[in-house]
Amino acid sequence: IDVKGRQRSPDGEDPSVTLFREYLRLKTVHPEPDYDAAVRFLSRIAVELELPLKKIEVCPGRVVSIMTWEGTEPQLKSVLLNSHTDVVPVYQEHWKYDAFKAFKDAKGDIYARGSQDMKCVTIQYIQAVRKLKAQGWKPARTVHLMFVPDEEVGGHKGMETFVTQPEFQKLNIGFALDEGITIHCPGSPGHGSRFVENTAAEKLVWIRGVVSKCVLCFTLGDVTTVNMTMVKGGVAYNVIPAEMDVSFDLRIPPTVNLQEFERQIQEWCAEAGQDITYEFAQKHMNQNITSTDDTDPWWSAFSAACKNMTLEKEIFPAATDSRFIRAVGIPAIGFSPMNRTPILLHDHNEYLNEEVFLKGIGVYERLIPALTSVPALAGEA
Repeated sequence: IDVKGRQRSPDGEDPSVTLFREYLRLKTVHPEPDYDAAVRFLSRIAVELELPLKKIEVCPGRVVSIMTWEGTEPQLKSVLLNSHTDVVPVYQEHWKYDAFKAFKDAKGDIYARGSQDMKCVTIQYIQAVRKLKAQGWKPARTVHLMFVPDEEVGGHKGMETFVTQPEFQKLNIGFALDEGITIHCPGSPGHGSRFVENTAAEKLVWIRGVVSKCVLCFTLGDVTTVNMTMVKGGVAYNVIPAEMDVSFDLRIPPTVNLQEFERQIQEWCAEAGQDITYEFAQKHMNQNITSTDDTDPWWSAFSAACKNMTLEKEIFPAATDSRFIRAVGIPAIGFSPMNRTPILLHDHNEYLNEEVFLKGIGVYERLIPALTSVPALAGEA
């Protein structure tokens, strides 16, 4: 037992941290994530928590795992704690330590892919439930802990498909917690020593210049972020390419009219030159927003449980599986209790301090009782 009254393992490490580091070592990394390892890990945890685990193969090779803690009033809508098991690739040469060894330095910083996005939240859910069960507490509303396999590659064979299936409807979810476009530029080919008009690269540069300025179309607070992430084209140093492709990652807030934004893209392509085409790698037109009004019972319960913290509301700039949940009419809030931590999601040397991680468990120990104690709402039995 340490000075804060927490149990410690023989080597002095908090068992929750040990479990977190074990989970981080699972190589659920794209392009070939070890999904089976994640399912085996979660199956073991379900046994430890004495909770039933349902494994649903929503697409070939894509398993959604769900632990269910039945409430004392199971007729009420349930609370979903969602997380994903997959992580993005790493460039190991840019890391201080092996990205899948979960190395902990002298300051307690744990370096690993997924330490922030979002294996930390998965274990915080699990350990909060473990602690609440150990206290003898029981939820009024049923709690589902859901673990999806492919959020980092768009969620198309995971959550996006699952929300359309009967098994998802049976979960009776009332509230959930959770966490670009490719342009093709054809042009005139030729020898690299010549001045050639109407080249693909010329068009590409024009498109890049215009699209990068689109953030100026919106006021602060409704900002669209645009980043050129990939460029393809060319066959040799001395040959002007016949065509080039450029990819952009566009993150568009729900305050922007998506139809008008796409018309703007069409105009840019037309102005850049002839025969330019574009296609979307991902395109989601649903713009449902979860209420954060003080009169909303779910938000009221959530914010009350966080009253001792400084809470700032903002539109999450990344695309999480919450968008599929909101699209079917279920309110969902993205929340990761990682204060005083540099944002390193998808970055080199991603890490999370063990003390910050442990405090997050305590946050969920307050949030789960608060959300599951929301009184019966209109339309509920």
